[in-house]
Amino acid sequence: MIIRAVLTWLPMLPLAIANGIVREKWYGKMMKELRAHQISTVICIVLFLAYMSLLESFFPLRSTEAALGIGGLWMGMTVAFEFGFGRYVAGHSWKRLLGDYNIFTGRLWVVLLLTVLLGPALMAWLGL
Repeated sequence: MIIRAVLTWLPMLPLAIANGIVREKWYGKMMKELRAHQISTVICIVLFLAYMSLLESFFPLRSTEAALGIGGLWMGMTVAFEFGFGRYVAGHSWKRLLGDYNIFTGRLWVVLLLTVLLGPALMAWLGL
């Protein structure tokens, strides 16, 4: 089950990267960075939930515990990727990377991580 969880997480990467590219190349140029970040985060949440719903139709989860386990693994992998890619590939500072976790300044990254954590359980519970 862990291998399947890892493999089903991988398609979320191109979804998130494509979402970021669209933000940077299109609507991000027309508004302030914070607003573009917020819109991009909401779009990514919708994309991830749609993907999770599709996964649930092919690989139904048997229990809430299994769904939360997968969500926890996905969230951990997402955080590891974000820090690894953001720091060592994109060259972002630790301050910038950690700044995305400050919901009090309007950053919504934590909401996306909660979606990744709880999304599989929500999709299983809804039967989507």
